[in-house]
Amino acid sequence: MSSEFLWYIPNQTHPGHRGDDTTDGHNSLQTLTSHAQALEKHGFTGALIGTGWGRPDTFTVATALAARTTTFEPLVAIRPGYWQPANLAASAATLDHLTGGRLRINIVSGKDDLAAYGDAEGDQADRYARTREFLQLVRRLWTEENVTYRGEHFRVENSTVSPRIVPRPGRRHPKLYFGGASAAAEHVAAAEADVQLFWGEPLDDIRERIDRLEALSEQVGREHPPLEFGLRITTFIRDTTEQAWADAEAAVAEMAARNPDGPGGRAAEGANPHRRTAVGQRRLLNLTERGEVLDDNLYTAPGKYGGGGAATTWLVGSPEDVAKSLLKYQDLGITHFVLSDTPYLREIERQGNQLLPLLRG
Repeated sequence: MSSEFLWYIPNQTHPGHRGDDTTDGHNSLQTLTSHAQALEKHGFTGALIGTGWGRPDTFTVATALAARTTTFEPLVAIRPGYWQPANLAASAATLDHLTGGRLRINIVSGKDDLAAYGDAEGDQADRYARTREFLQLVRRLWTEENVTYRGEHFRVENSTVSPRIVPRPGRRHPKLYFGGASAAAEHVAAAEADVQLFWGEPLDDIRERIDRLEALSEQVGREHPPLEFGLRITTFIRDTTEQAWADAEAAVAEMAARNPDGPGGRAAEGANPHRRTAVGQRRLLNLTERGEVLDDNLYTAPGKYGGGGAATTWLVGSPEDVAKSLLKYQDLGITHFVLSDTPYLREIERQGNQLLPLLRG
């Protein structure tokens, strides 16, 4: 299976996200459209658009960007609870129809400000049991008619989504991406997801997780095509190895000056305050105990000073250095790459021109 390369579009209320300069209009339609159109021009398949209460609504942003592009594929992050499965299935089917099959969905189950939009907090087992039902029901609504489903968390009676999802080569319906590193999350991914997304862990750790998920797929009696795997990571490149490391270390020094609280740091303004308690995030933060640079060029220091999520670890180097590392992940079975660095527009152009050709041969 050939690999796909996506980016990240920063729909957020607070400017200055992940090192970008604070500017007016950072989340305007004009700015975000310029990102999406640059992604088309420079060879990216599409982009992840993140979600969370207090951010612009992800589906609305994705719809606006899809209307102003021709090949751009939005990977729309959504949360069970904020969405009901039948509502999401219908909205997604509509956008997929209007764009000629360009939609992808990323299901997010981590904690959020649930009470703000009328959801209720459950324990981890309950949260992921709900997510599993959500995935099951959305997939059925996309592929079946007159669906009746009576689960513990969701129920529908004689439900048919219109317009219908049109099966396309290699894609029966929009791919369902999913992340999470806890045992409960991995059981959901093994049974119901199309793509399991990892953050930037060392190669051996990713190999171990892929092996475990493939074994779990057999144990849980997976009924879908084999689970695919993706990597969401910061790619920090410069023309030379030496310049990349000099700039990366300078960027971390600036982070340390702004956020001297030590390992873990403070969450960035506007970030989900629950993120740092998640199993996957803790795995990334704990990598600093194994060294500031792991494998060839996986930089763990950003996590000491507030780097979170995909910004916790960076692949640093020349385009050749970073391509070599990404191809090693590909050799493990990663086929979906979601890359990014800031400033976003500059890096879309730089990495589209210098990195993607090396990855595509």
